Amino acid sequence: MNMNRYIEVIICVGCLLVSAAFYGQKYSTRNGNLKFEATVPSFEEVAGENKSASAVLESSKGDLAVLGLMKGFRFKVALMEEHFNENYVESDKFPKATFKGKIEGFDVAKLTSDPKSFNITGDLTLHGKTKKITDAAKISKSGDNIIIVGNFTVKPADFDIEIPKVVSNKVSDKVQVGYNFSLAK
Repeated sequence: MNMNRYIEVIICVGCLLVSAAFYGQKYSTRNGNLKFEATVPSFEEVAGENKSASAVLESSKGDLAVLGLMKGFRFKVALMEEHFNENYVESDKFPKATFKGKIEGFDVAKLTSDPKSFNITGDLTLHGKTKKITDAAKISKSGDNIIIVGNFTVKPADFDIEIPKVVSNKVSDKVQVGYNFSLAK
């Protein structure tokens, strides 16, 4: 290798390292897990799970974005899934839920296999409405992956999701939402 080519290679590698340090690393998944539970005691389980949510973390800034397609939620009872999509979240009109926020005090270099608590604050958009959400998530590192786990509570009424009177005593007015993301470079 001639000297000029050698210098070019060193400059390119140096630029890549500087840009990676300056811009940070993006971690992502397309197999994130979202669950919700709106069950009322003594009645049939009202719960759905989506195993194909997308999430992206910009590690240098702690920015987190999540996308879940509403038709990706699965239920134990097919009729409940149909009602969820057609009558409650109106999946054809509002096909996705999104979250855009920030992990406060996030530093990827300090992550270990032991989960640490971090506050995540941002905007949840569901059914055409946006609401500020704050949650204390557990974040850890497993190999090269960043694991983010947490849950929060929302009210369907905050997102203009109407629960018909006929079933209002069978569906909780407070919905527990859980998430679990294993994000890779």
